[in-house]
Amino acid sequence: MKKYELVANDIKAKIISGYYAKGSILPDQKTLAEDFAVSKITIKNALDNLANAGFVLKTSGFGTVVIGPSTLITDKDAPASNFEGLTDQAGAERVASKVIKFDLEFPSADVKTHLNINDEEPVYHIIRLRLLDGDPFIIENTYMPVALVPGLSQSVLESSIYTYIHDTLHLKFAGISRNIQARQADELDMRYLNVSKNSAILEIEQIVWLVNGKPIEYSTSRNDSNKRSYYLFETM
Repeated sequence: MKKYELVANDIKAKIISGYYAKGSILPDQKTLAEDFAVSKITIKNALDNLANAGFVLKTSGFGTVVIGPSTLITDKDAPASNFEGLTDQAGAERVASKVIKFDLEFPSADVKTHLNINDEEPVYHIIRLRLLDGDPFIIENTYMPVALVPGLSQSVLESSIYTYIHDTLHLKFAGISRNIQARQADELDMRYLNVSKNSAILEIEQIVWLVNGKPIEYSTSRNDSNKRSYYLFETM
């Protein structure tokens, strides 16, 4: 777990316990950095994490207000704007991956458009079943340009692609576009998610961009709507 996540979890626990009461103002970032013996950027990332989860509201000129935990967010929800993968969200000890497909392909017309590449630029086509605590959770269907993600291997797919991108390739995400829709279960869902033909499936289609503006991922992920939903927390 990253240092800012440890700090965020500590502050979150204090909010849940009532140590930081709803409506109160958290100490400023300099004070928190001194209290936790970390840098101000670590505190900023921790507060961003808590804001995305609906525990605090960062306001200009007023400070960071404690508002959570939000009564609208349950433990099965995930932030709609989160850049983290499932492994970071749930913890590596809870997540496993079963690789269903791992091929090199030339892009279809849709994939070419979404990734802004030409016909002759190969892509990885990856289908993975993500398991949470040993149970089928999400099916991911992912395309990534080989040129941007060199050296992708079976062992990486069985752990965390995003960790490989960030820690090994040293690439940073800058933006994400998501389209969330309700779907009916298809054959892949029924086979791997253990759902019936009439089950409601939540599909998240997304494109992820690097800081240089290049799309690095086009993917769809599908899950049983009873197991995971998404929330959006915004400031006005």
